[in-house]
Amino acid sequence: MLENFSFRTIVEYLPLFGQGLVTTVWLSLISFAGALAVGIVLSAMNLQRGWLFRVPAKAYIDAVRATPLLAQLYFLYFGLPRLGFVLPELVVGILALSLNSGAYVAEIIRAGILSIPRGQVEAGVASGMTYVQRMRLVILPQAFKVTIPPLLGQAIVLVKDSALLSLISVAELTRAGQLLASDRFMPAEGFITIAAFYLLLYYCLKGLAALSGRWLGLQPARSST
Repeated sequence: MLENFSFRTIVEYLPLFGQGLVTTVWLSLISFAGALAVGIVLSAMNLQRGWLFRVPAKAYIDAVRATPLLAQLYFLYFGLPRLGFVLPELVVGILALSLNSGAYVAEIIRAGILSIPRGQVEAGVASGMTYVQRMRLVILPQAFKVTIPPLLGQAIVLVKDSALLSLISVAELTRAGQLLASDRFMPAEGFITIAAFYLLLYYCLKGLAALSGRWLGLQPARSST
């Protein structure tokens, strides 16, 4: 079964896969940082009582979650130049991942904020804190403790979604496998190698999520006996 499978070709292309892996990791980190920023702003808007902030935030979240990431990516890549905004492929990819994942992060953070006891918020109001001070000093520190595990789960999704950037010629991990498949006509070698690297990233993030949950006291540590 493996007699036609070329491990030598995979080894030959390992530097290209290594470069793609590094690109995938750092663009995922930047995109997730952007998603956190977008998510915090959207969750704060969505928790407002007035419709002026809540309705646009909810509309954005619903629109992003109801449409495929690929459609959003193509809109930014092909649509923005028609509007006079020409951006490099990598910037478009990071922007698409940040805006898409930000909608999901917003719901995670909103759920974490709503899990904070109402009495603590009222105590902040009674002590004269402004809304920004209550969010920064009382609510968000506790909310992030609850939301770190699901946020890491969303980070895993974002890393896998980054494979779509190969469709706009970003030189990330999936693009490296595509190049091997097209150069040597060896799709099995290319895409199995891609899968192995993504599996490695998955288990790294999964382990980080488990460690964070144990460190935060959200799950019991395994007994040594």
